[in-house]
Amino acid sequence: MTAFIRERNTAAMIDPGHHLQIGSLLFEGLDQIDLTGPFEVLSRIPNSTYGIFGKTMDPVRDIKGLRLTPDATLGEAPQLDVLHVPGGFGQEDLMADEEVLGWLRAQAADATCVFSVCTGALLLGAAGLLRGRRATTHWSAFETLPYFGAEAVDERVVVDGDWVFAAGVTAGIDGALRVAAELRGDEAAQTIQLHMVYAPEPPFDSGTPQTAPPEVVSKARKAVEGITARRTETAKRIGKELDVDLTTFS
Repeated sequence: MTAFIRERNTAAMIDPGHHLQIGSLLFEGLDQIDLTGPFEVLSRIPNSTYGIFGKTMDPVRDIKGLRLTPDATLGEAPQLDVLHVPGGFGQEDLMADEEVLGWLRAQAADATCVFSVCTGALLLGAAGLLRGRRATTHWSAFETLPYFGAEAVDERVVVDGDWVFAAGVTAGIDGALRVAAELRGDEAAQTIQLHMVYAPEPPFDSGTPQTAPPEVVSKARKAVEGITARRTETAKRIGKELDVDLTTFS
């Protein structure tokens, strides 16, 4: 498995003198690493302002209880150059939330880069924004992507023009570094990586269903079978609403 499916699109790089507005969606039940991993990268991009935006100013908790607070509401967000959409179990509760989906559509329309992590891709799908795109998401939700009209690509990071998709959780750091390189060049991204001391050496090769021991994969799939089933049913419903032709991806 390779890290990326395309060479970097240098055309996406913009004037380094242009001040970037970078923002992340915050919601109850997200996976905090989907947010905070990319935050470590995105907040260090030169000549930029980073913000976190929620439906209200109320703090939320991630899936393990970590409390997080937005900087402003969705309605107060400026037009973003970089729209970052994290995932997590709480994503499922937003799949019919028109306030959030409408905000994603409006921001994506004029963003320089749209960046999803994990099941944040499903939120973009619910907003009707994945049709015809090559995308990835967390392994537990990967099979739902075609229902949104996307071509599912089993890679850690997928770059489709000025959109970047990270497969899940820690892959968000890799994806964010790709975003930084797209916007400010490889040297800027490498400098950020160095400051983060991002040189992972995991003790096990168990980070994907392809490399983890079969018994570990089986237990992991069992643990998420409930949310996986709900996501699949939601994806099928949205696919019908979007009139997606699944034969295109068969």
